[in-house]
This record gives sequence, structure tokens and C-alpha cells, in this order.
Amino acid sequence: MNYKKYKQYPIVKNFDRKWPNNELNKAPIYCSVDLRDGNQALVNPLSIEQKLRYFKTLIRMGFKHIEVSYPSASQTDFDFTRKLIEEKHIPNDVYIQVLIPAKKEWIKRSVEAMKGAKKAIFHLYNPTNEFQRRVVFNKTDKQIVQMAVENMQYLIEQTKEFDGEVIYEYSPESFSQTNLEFALEICNEVIKVVKPTPNKKMIINLPNTLEACSANIYADRIEWMCNNLLYKDSIIVSVHPHNDRGTSVSSAELAVLAGASRVEGTLFGNGERAGNLDLVNFAFNIYSNGIDAKLDLSIIDEVKKMYEELTSLSVPLRHPYVGEMIFTAFSGGHQDAIKKGMDYQRQKALETWSVPYLPIDPKDIKRDYEKVIRVNSQSGKGGVSFIISEFFNENLSKQDSIAFGQIIKEESDKLQSELSKTQIINLYKEFKKAKNI
Repeated sequence: MNYKKYKQYPIVKNFDRKWPNNELNKAPIYCSVDLRDGNQALVNPLSIEQKLRYFKTLIRMGFKHIEVSYPSASQTDFDFTRKLIEEKHIPNDVYIQVLIPAKKEWIKRSVEAMKGAKKAIFHLYNPTNEFQRRVVFNKTDKQIVQMAVENMQYLIEQTKEFDGEVIYEYSPESFSQTNLEFALEICNEVIKVVKPTPNKKMIINLPNTLEACSANIYADRIEWMCNNLLYKDSIIVSVHPHNDRGTSVSSAELAVLAGASRVEGTLFGNGERAGNLDLVNFAFNIYSNGIDAKLDLSIIDEVKKMYEELTSLSVPLRHPYVGEMIFTAFSGGHQDAIKKGMDYQRQKALETWSVPYLPIDPKDIKRDYEKVIRVNSQSGKGGVSFIISEFFNENLSKQDSIAFGQIIKEESDKLQSELSKTQIINLYKEFKKAKNI
């Protein structure tokens, strides 16, 4: 492996950043791109009926911006968009969004697909990084800017008679690999075409199309752009982080501190390569800090079931907040701390959640405490005491906890496996009988 063939990502030089002193105090606007970005990453893309079920789940969760399709890419996407509109599946407060490459015939097709939508976001993009400009498109910087400007002008012309509310969105598609000065130039030229106002804003979306930098550098780039964009009070700055470095959630969080007020991503991070920003993880991080996440996270297990059935993907057991084992502790030390924390929480009737090793109360997402502590050879008296008190409503003395804990360890060691609730019940009955309890 020759690490010298890779270049270090450039920092934003001579920049007086403000974002490290900022604090997140409200949720941004969420835009789900599951039905477009997520769908294109599936081995078997969703059918129209599957897309509709997915869409209804997103609505139920509370998403107000949903990118539903790439109408110029396939007949399925076009037909799905028409189905949503014609059959009136879209609530009055929800914007549907379509992705459009900067080509006039594809713009026209996309506008046709959106006819009749009450709230529409037309998301225009073109690649802007130096390599694509030079090698893929064989165009100069000036020609790439001209491509964005002319196609936005054409989009505005095509939507001049549009009945519903229109929001224009522009993405320098490969922003993460684009020189900042050029990214600013092309965004500002597009902004001049749209002429947004505080009452009729446009979206400038700045994607980490290929996540190649650390989250702090991405935040620097976002803040630098926010500082230099035209019509600042008329722009919604949006981010679209991918997960190639495994830090898309951090990148999104810091980007919001840096001035972004909108994030695009998918449920559980489904997307090309290493995936997109995981909006579930992102929203739960906000929620666990005592801030209204603006999504209904209480139904997340239902959402997870839908997601796994339709995509044929599995949510990892250790997925933050949602995985089957995310609240599970086997370690004796962890179990003891959880038991004491839960006991204290109940005794004091505390309004603020503060239990060791549990970032949120499992009951918030309709899970009981049965899976919080599970017993194997690594478990101790704390875990055993928790199970007996939680599910048998009996409190073991410290001496009995130690004694029964040792029985559990020996049995688990002998079987080389975790003990089920039934096995623990039977062992506890034998223990009580031997002790004449």
C-alpha cells in the first residue's frame, strides 16, 4: 500500500471561524432523499407501490421536504411523481422535490412530472470540481458556470406558469472536491438568476458528494460559503453529507453549527458506497440533548421494520439508538451501574433522564427494559439483581445477589452461552428452594 499517492485535503486558510463557539438549539429542516438517492443505491430499486408505502412512512414521521424522484431518469420515477400528485397523497404542508441534471430536455421532463404539485422544490445540479470540468465534460470554468446559469434560467422559464409554490434549489454537485472560490462564483451566479427574497427563498445545497475531509474542515467550508453568498437573508443553506469516511453525522452537526439550516439524508444512512447522512442517528442526537427533534421518533421500530422489508437491508444490531442491542449490557460493571441508576431515577421521580450507559430511556421508543440487561458469563450481581427486581418484583440482599450471581456465571460458563429468561427463572426457583426463601 502506497499512502504517498494520496493528497491531504486542503484546509480553509486565513479563516476566522465562529462555528466552534456556536450551540445547536433547534432542529434543522430535514429533507429525506430515500426515494431518490437511497433508492438508486438498492440492488433492487423500489416499485411504485413500495415507494408509496415508504413515502407514507416518511410523512408519518414528520418530514416536510421529501425528494421523491429523478423524473428524467426513468419512467418509474416519472409515474411515481404523477401518482403522488394525481391521487393526492401529499399533505398540504409537505414539499416534494425532484432532482434535475442541468440539461434542458431533462428540465422540461421534470417540470411535466411535477405539474399540479402544491409545493414543489426543483433541485438543479451540475458537477463543478476541476477534474470533472476538465476530463469528463471538457469544459472551461466559464462554460461550467454558463451551464448552471442557462439551465436555471430555463427552469425558471418552464415554471413561470406553475400553479403551486415553487422553491429553486441549486447544488454544485461535487462541492467537496471543488475549489471554494469557484464554488462561490457559480453559486452566486445562479443566485443572481433566481433573485430570491426573504419571503421567497431559494436553497443552496453544498454536498459532501465524496466525503474526503474531516468534519471540522467541512464546517469551515460551509461557514466560509455562508459568509460570502449573495442575498444571505434569502438563502437556505443546505448540506448533503455522504459517509465515505464514516463521519457524515459529525459533518452534518458541525455544518449546522457553521450556518446550514437544512440537511439532506436517508433513514439509517442508505446510499451509494458507504452511504448518506443517517437522519435517524442525527435526529436522535438532537433529541438526546433535550431539543425537539421535529420528527416522531417514538415509532422508529415500526419504521425500521418497514425499511428492512422494502430495501432488503438490515439495520445493524449496534446502530445508535435503534439497533436491537443498543441498550443491552452484558458487563457486570455496566449492569450494576444501570441498576443503581434506574433505582435512583425511580426513587427520586427525576424528570431529567440520567442513567449510566443509557443515552435515552428505551421506553421513549416503546421498548421495555427486558433487553437492557442480559446475562452471560460476563455478567455480575448487579445484572442478576436487576432481572430479579424488574421481572419478579423481588429484591435480593447483597449476599444473595453475590451467591445467585455466581450460580449464573457458572451455568453460563458451562453452556458457553447467554442464559434466557426461562433459564434464569428455573435457576432462581432452585436457588430459592435451596435457601428456603
